[in-house]
Amino acid sequence: MDFGVPLLPFLFVAVPAVLIAALGKGGLGNAMGVMSVPLMSLVIPPVQAATILLPLLLIMDLFAIWGWRGFVDWNILKVIMLPGLMGVGLGLLIFYHLPENAIRFLIGSIAILFCLHQFFSKGAAPHKPSRLKGIFWATVSGFTSFGVHAGGAPLSVYMLPLKLDKRVLSGTMAIFFGVVNLFKIPAYGSLGELSVDNLILSAMMLPLCPLGVYAGMKLVHRVREAIFYRVLYTGLLITGVKLIMDAL
Repeated sequence: MDFGVPLLPFLFVAVPAVLIAALGKGGLGNAMGVMSVPLMSLVIPPVQAATILLPLLLIMDLFAIWGWRGFVDWNILKVIMLPGLMGVGLGLLIFYHLPENAIRFLIGSIAILFCLHQFFSKGAAPHKPSRLKGIFWATVSGFTSFGVHAGGAPLSVYMLPLKLDKRVLSGTMAIFFGVVNLFKIPAYGSLGELSVDNLILSAMMLPLCPLGVYAGMKLVHRVREAIFYRVLYTGLLITGVKLIMDAL
């Protein structure tokens, strides 16, 4: 069957891209998922890569929400949920009128600067939740999530300094991105991106979703808190560098 893409090269990059996203959804950090679209964009257009990933991300979110049920900070969700959805609406209105590389450069810069800030403020006390910061970063997260599924990095700028229990962090972000990705489905449909061929390619990757999420959850349970956050910051730094390299 001809999907309009070179199938073997596509599978070569799509399998690790989906697994990386699933591990992140399992609790190793949603910022890891920022790597998936750039990786798949090596062989297919970025818009098509984002479209193929969207249904898979939604399935991963459902597994993550179920796996982390009971570990959710609802007070934080009350702050970030509506701004996140507003960010999706903003993305639908203007995202494809902006240069894609400009968005990548912006998010990559935010990720790197945040990691440098965390490194030089090592040992600082956890931050108190700020409603204004939550609204701002959740809006940015929804906006960037709409275009290239890069919402993990901006939201991490707000969430990681709170130093939540790693299970609560994972559960809260799972619900946030589950709702955001659900709202992106009709938005992508209105743009005509959800073609039959793309959905078939998504279905081919479907078995990787529960496998990766389950593996990520197991690793979260086995990894100490300090190491857990070190992994998150490292993943965020790597993805920031990758995005800037792609933009340039």
